[in-house]
Amino acid sequence: MADAGGRAAAKTLAVLFAINTMNFFDRQILGAVGEPVRREWQLSDGALGLLGTAFTLLYAVVGVPLGRLADRVSRTRILAAGVFVWSVLTAASGMARSFWQLFVVRLGVGVGEATCAPAATSLIGDLFPPARRSRALAVFMVGLPIGTALSYLVSSYVAQSWGWRSAFYIAGLPGLLCALAVLAVPEPARGRAEAHTVGERQREGSPYRRVLNIPTMWWIILSGALHNFNMYALGAFLSPFLIRYHGTGIGRAGLVLTLTYGLAGAPGLLMGGLAGDAIFRRRRDGRLLVSVAALALSVPLIYLALRVPAGEVTRFAVLLGLACAAMYVYYAIVYSAIQDVIEPSLRGTAMALYFFAMYVLGASLGPAATGFVSDYFTREAARSAGVAVLSGAALEPFRAQGLHSAMYLVPALAAILSVVLWAASRTVTRDMERLQEWMRAESA
Repeated sequence: MADAGGRAAAKTLAVLFAINTMNFFDRQILGAVGEPVRREWQLSDGALGLLGTAFTLLYAVVGVPLGRLADRVSRTRILAAGVFVWSVLTAASGMARSFWQLFVVRLGVGVGEATCAPAATSLIGDLFPPARRSRALAVFMVGLPIGTALSYLVSSYVAQSWGWRSAFYIAGLPGLLCALAVLAVPEPARGRAEAHTVGERQREGSPYRRVLNIPTMWWIILSGALHNFNMYALGAFLSPFLIRYHGTGIGRAGLVLTLTYGLAGAPGLLMGGLAGDAIFRRRRDGRLLVSVAALALSVPLIYLALRVPAGEVTRFAVLLGLACAAMYVYYAIVYSAIQDVIEPSLRGTAMALYFFAMYVLGASLGPAATGFVSDYFTREAARSAGVAVLSGAALEPFRAQGLHSAMYLVPALAAILSVVLWAASRTVTRDMERLQEWMRAESA
């Protein structure tokens, strides 16, 4: 893929893809090894969900000022510093000897990872013109399923062979190499890929207010919260679900999720990016309509996957893989839509605000809420079976049933998400026209 910058843009995109791959590799390790961690420290599903939530809390809060910083200083240097920090702390996660030690270290990982999306997507917005942007962002976001797949594959194998702590130790070095690579990437001028170049100039007033004055951004922000709730709930509990409900070992669970929750997302992202760009040439709301169709399709697929009887892993995997492919279309489409309605000098800020809601209301709540709902249904199943002691080892036989019931949150929220994306498609054309009118006036 190339634009006016040719090979330089393609090389930069390759480095950003590698960084995003490690971003999701590192954050998914805990999802891959969550069941042995829970058993070692005798945790509830609620506590396990909080570990998955830990890094997202600081990720969201710190991401807002870091996104604003990405609109003012070198984005490549911000990325290099962030990758270095999260890689070192990911390795340090293996040294934790208690729940709270691991919780604190994962908070630090979130600080480092908060640099990635605002700086990287802002760079891509300046390297590729609007007509090619969905494809470029799709390539960048393929790092999500590839990183997730590699994390499940490698981390589950390492945990099975050498223990779960070793899975964290081996993840540090690739990130450090990525930090060095991004320092060699040239910093593009802001707004250079637009039809009407405005460079670094921006309107007066609060940058956050200007972003939130765009109606489409409100729908996109709400969509991000719903989508991340689902994706992080799945990421945290699919491996425990396979182990408990379908009776797999951690190694087989990791392999199944490598193919379904991980690799199946890559064609969804790439096909979504291609379809989004193709339809965008004919109608401005086409990208978001592609996401509406994809997310609506995911609803029955997830529901049917959860209805598969215990032990039928292959049938479950096929349905889950198809559902995940449809869900991953979201990233290529919606990230590109943000670039379409936001002026170049505010793209880092817009992504940071979007990610704040996406992670505080979505990613941080997804694992925790699903875990607590699972604990509730576990206790209810135990009561129904006449078990008097509702804690500790007495609940273990009922955890599969409890988690299975809690997972139905995902298709319910996916249905709501498709409606929210449809609402965004109703406002995006006018918001794009307003931006282009301003940019024409500024460049005159």
